[in-house]
Amino acid sequence: MRDERADPASPATDAALEMRFAAGDVAAFEALFRAWHGEVFRWVARIVRDRAAAEDVTAEAFWRAYRGRARFDPSRSFGAWMRRIATNAALDDLRRARADGGRVADVAGLPAPDAGEASSRDDREAVLTAVGRLSPALRVVVTLALVEEQPYAEIADALGISVAAVKVRVFRAVRALRRDLERLGVRP
Repeated sequence: MRDERADPASPATDAALEMRFAAGDVAAFEALFRAWHGEVFRWVARIVRDRAAAEDVTAEAFWRAYRGRARFDPSRSFGAWMRRIATNAALDDLRRARADGGRVADVAGLPAPDAGEASSRDDREAVLTAVGRLSPALRVVVTLALVEEQPYAEIADALGISVAAVKVRVFRAVRALRRDLERLGVRP
């Protein structure tokens, strides 16, 4: 019996499996889900910075992918398509969280404050506050570009925008962060 699992590490996922998925084959969807779940979860976690939210958003992203399977083009990359759906689901989650009063971003890439330095803790809190105040569109770009150090081309593909637009968003986000941090008494 042939192994139905797709391999996200291979350059091209099994085209027959993807065509079956696009046609509505549940077994093909399950195989793609098993193969891509971990990678999609890690991508979403980079954006939302909250494990529980990332689990929910990942489930939502796969549900959206299943519902939109007829729009999937098997000649294109399943991973890129899935990353785009996951990014949109994560942005929706960030918007909801912001409207509900917001979650505090866990910007793990920031240097940890020294145990005895209250000012370092205050600076870190100020940065977290400033990042949390960014619009979801800017926050996702800042998180992926500056914290996660993802390539601009990958960010652009996931967001469905040009690399130039990613650069503009990074510029705007950094400018907004500087302004907000200065208001909070932190010199960036």
